[in-house]
Amino acid sequence: MAEMTIPAALRKLVRPTIDTPFHIDYDWWEREGLDIGVELRSHLCQEHREAFGRELAAEEEIDWIDQRTGEVRRVNGLQHVLSTHCSKQPDYIRDSLPLIDAVFRVFLAQGNRPMTPQELGGITGRYPERILRTLGGRRVYKGIRPVR
Repeated sequence: MAEMTIPAALRKLVRPTIDTPFHIDYDWWEREGLDIGVELRSHLCQEHREAFGRELAAEEEIDWIDQRTGEVRRVNGLQHVLSTHCSKQPDYIRDSLPLIDAVFRVFLAQGNRPMTPQELGGITGRYPERILRTLGGRRVYKGIRPVR
């Protein structure tokens, strides 16, 4: 059986499901005229908030070596610190965080790997159906959108 491809014009009309992958759409931040750096700084751990202050710009890139492949890549400095250190702290994703912040932090910790509400629920401890209702509505929160 051939897989059905939905034309781009119709994809906007299709409602996301619990198995729809979402991610942070960084282009959304630019289109909305918002500074992703301000948001990223708010998710730094206390240690890095004090260490960086406002010195590290959101656009600043650093060289990063992939430990598995040895490949050197240019990566966003704030995102790198968030994914390699801050996200490893025991209270990074906690029950007291608002749902959107918890989901946003999961994407930061996972390098913005697309994830379904089902997967996000397993990590955040929140109900996948609630995540879907929040992310799948008309309003876009922090650039979290279905993968297109």
